[in-house]
Amino acid sequence: MRVLGIETSCDETGIAIYDSENGLLGHALHSQVAMHAEYGGVVPELASRDHVQKTLPLIRQVLDETGLKSDDIDGVAYTAGPGLVGALMVGAGIGRSLAYAWDVPAVAVHHMEGHLLAPMLEDEPPEFPFVALLVSGGHTQLVKVGSIGQYELLGESLDDAAGEAFDKTAKLLGLGYPGGPALARMAEQGNPDRFRFPRPMTDRPGLDFSFSGLKTFALNTMHAEYLDDQTRADIALAFEVAVVETLAIKCKRALKQTGLSRLIIAGGVSANQRLRTRLAEVCEKENASVYYPRLQFCTDNGAMIAFAGCQRLMVGERQGLDFSTRARWPMEELAAV
Repeated sequence: MRVLGIETSCDETGIAIYDSENGLLGHALHSQVAMHAEYGGVVPELASRDHVQKTLPLIRQVLDETGLKSDDIDGVAYTAGPGLVGALMVGAGIGRSLAYAWDVPAVAVHHMEGHLLAPMLEDEPPEFPFVALLVSGGHTQLVKVGSIGQYELLGESLDDAAGEAFDKTAKLLGLGYPGGPALARMAEQGNPDRFRFPRPMTDRPGLDFSFSGLKTFALNTMHAEYLDDQTRADIALAFEVAVVETLAIKCKRALKQTGLSRLIIAGGVSANQRLRTRLAEVCEKENASVYYPRLQFCTDNGAMIAFAGCQRLMVGERQGLDFSTRARWPMEELAAV
């Protein structure tokens, strides 16, 4: 089954075609980072308008690059949530309309399920069951995954997501948008012995997260110091290490609590090299394996939507002619495949 995937949940337009027998056939991505950088963050109205301009041209591009025509597509998958409603409506409207015009089924895909399944696109995908750490600008969650659609939420952020805290702290340091990668680059020049930031909510049981206080701690440190370039780098490093250690501690707890030996990391923050190194160390000590999507599939992309949609289309899921999008959508509401 060949499935066209459309991702327009926020500030990236992603298109891909996935074949159930031959894997990923082609994909393309347009990022709006340069447009939103001027404003220091995503402007929802501008994001929606850009998706309107870019989605159909990208679909034509991927079809041309793969040598396929509309007659070769067996289904359409589009992101229906969570995300920015206006942006989601663009992809959902185009996706459902194309499916109707091409006389093929359509399916609405959960954005975070797409991220969770992104490691399945790799040559050595993880086997079920596993623990998933979904860590991005909008979400930080630990999920026990029994199979596709069989999800048990183990813990989540009670305030800022990790990626959001990265971006906000980067902004406090005077760095550009997106802040997470910029902060990580600055942290490479930091002195690890100068500052130690707290590891939030690790001194109590449980698997929930909280990162807003860590951002405040960084701000208070900035106010207490003379902010030359070295001090900013030292603060960036202390902040990054604190986030990474907090995530690592909770992942270790989740593996022990579930008795599982496989951990997958997905979402934009999963591209952070310090996090990858630290979790590899944790898993080695716990006799567990860790899996990631390739770097280009850590952030939002069409490939993960095409793959997730293909799995659901193959078991008969279908979206009617009516469609809707959801800014918030608990993943536990999804049906098991």
